Amino acid sequence: DLPALQRQLRQEVRQVVAAAAPEVTRTGLTGWEFGTLPRTIEQVRAGYAVTAYPALVDEGATVGVRVFDSEAEQAAAHWAGTRRLLRLTVPSPAKILQGRLSNEAKLALSRNPHGSVPALIEDAAGAAIDQLVADAGGPAWDADGFAALRDRVRADLVDTVVEVMQRVRKVLAAAYAVEQRLGATKNLAVVAALADIRNQLSGLVHAGFVTEAGYARLPDLLRYLTAIERRLDRLPGNPQRDKSQQDRIAVVQKEYADLLAALPPARRGAAAVRQIRWMIEELRVNVFAQALGTPYPVSEQRIYRAMDDAEGR
Repeated sequence: DLPALQRQLRQEVRQVVAAAAPEVTRTGLTGWEFGTLPRTIEQVRAGYAVTAYPALVDEGATVGVRVFDSEAEQAAAHWAGTRRLLRLTVPSPAKILQGRLSNEAKLALSRNPHGSVPALIEDAAGAAIDQLVADAGGPAWDADGFAALRDRVRADLVDTVVEVMQRVRKVLAAAYAVEQRLGATKNLAVVAALADIRNQLSGLVHAGFVTEAGYARLPDLLRYLTAIERRLDRLPGNPQRDKSQQDRIAVVQKEYADLLAALPPARRGAAAVRQIRWMIEELRVNVFAQALGTPYPVSEQRIYRAMDDAEGR
């Protein structure tokens, strides 16, 4: 059982990998205070070739450099670390954006889970930075590359945040409409469905949801919320059918939760793992509002195959 052995030996592997590249590890950085970050470091430890994968890591108020034992973990960490370092070195767009928003827009955006419009703008800035980094070809690995990336982000950040906020406003309006319908539904026969929808809604729209979803996926969130509306339309007419469909989704969600629990925390942010979370949302669309369509074929079997692939990487 390879995954079980990997979990059992995970801590030892991390120690060996870290020991292979002690000179690279940093913490508490607020700028690119090192030269080129190597993509890999290879050393022989205890008679075996060990490959370490260095990456920037997000420490909250600072960034650091750590080494990982896989490219997938390295890629996820380095992207998040690059985003944080750009946030630390590029002025926040919140004050400028606040001045651009009309009172009507501020009112619409105030119905957010972040607690304030400035906090929502900061979340949108994270999504905007991710999009600009992607447009630039990805994160930098040396000082000159980071400086060029920082200049590009600084030049385009405000305009990109405006575009993000336009999409966010539609998502928040749709989420509010769903919340209103949930609050107005008193039918005890559909309590389980309403609880499931509330749980789904909190997973889609929460503090940090804009960066989590990303600029390109925000229209998908709008479609997921529309699918909830369609489900609510049909729910009173056949709650038994809704329950059987909900049970299908619950089985897949349980498998995904088990997968996440089995993976090291750094692996959970890998693109292939995060994609499964969105595949489950597409499965919901396919099950509850098929007429809306999905961007690619989706089924339980396809999701299970994606889980097997993610676990084996």
